[in-house]
Amino acid sequence: MSPSPSVAEEAVDLLPALAQLLKTHRQVLVLTGAGVSTASGIPDYRDDSGARRGRLPIQGAEFRQSEAARKRYWARSMLGWPRLAQATPNAAHRALARLQQAGYLGSILTQNVDGLHQRAGSGEVTELHGSIHAVRCLGCSTVYPRAQIQQELLRGNPDFVHLQAEVLPDGDARLEPEADAAFRVPTCAACGGMLQPDVVFFGDGVPAARSAKAEAMARSCDAMLVIGSSLMVLSGFRFARMVAAAGKPVVAVNRGITRADGLLAFKLREDADAVLPRLASLLGA
Repeated sequence: MSPSPSVAEEAVDLLPALAQLLKTHRQVLVLTGAGVSTASGIPDYRDDSGARRGRLPIQGAEFRQSEAARKRYWARSMLGWPRLAQATPNAAHRALARLQQAGYLGSILTQNVDGLHQRAGSGEVTELHGSIHAVRCLGCSTVYPRAQIQQELLRGNPDFVHLQAEVLPDGDARLEPEADAAFRVPTCAACGGMLQPDVVFFGDGVPAARSAKAEAMARSCDAMLVIGSSLMVLSGFRFARMVAAAGKPVVAVNRGITRADGLLAFKLREDADAVLPRLASLLGA
């Protein structure tokens, strides 16, 4: 029996197949995850085996019900958000934008909350889990730029400004237990209500209208390309499952395993920022 190909060899061998799929399918739905943004300096949640790194993030119900949880969240966010805010699109984001503009890709459905697809020039982007760059009042629905809330956090918590903390995914950071007990949490300037980042917290569901839009995208596509996602979270996996169940090809670019491996037509086991620029060049995009 001949030896199995290496990761790099497999990726190179399958690149023409991916290019051919994009040539022959004109409504390719792209689903992206954290692996697209790691080259921009934003940590991801899982290792190559699909196992979660570190502790569980704060759950949505916990955030809304517990003042201590809100202090913990905002203290960590104040320290971690600047890294995410300063991140810029990488080669994967730029290649996806070129492929979309050249007509090889349709809409982009992203699990990421960083806004980098839009900054790279992609259009028709649906942010499945919302945007970390906005904050919403749960009382009156006023929306604030996250950058504005950052200034309020800094003014209200000068003792935290110079703390050093390990940066975690999606603008989070690691703090010692109880370090945030004295933290001052921002409130809505319009009504004094509770502020929450305009994202889908773990434990919460994707808003119904957004979910319905994504389902319609999955039904109308003729192929799906999954990039940089293990699909371990049902909110992303179910769309790959829908497309595959309809008899349409699902392919992936992901260095590690995915929950949908058994559904895939094929997978390129390589980083998105390595594969996608080569793909764009191959297609003349």
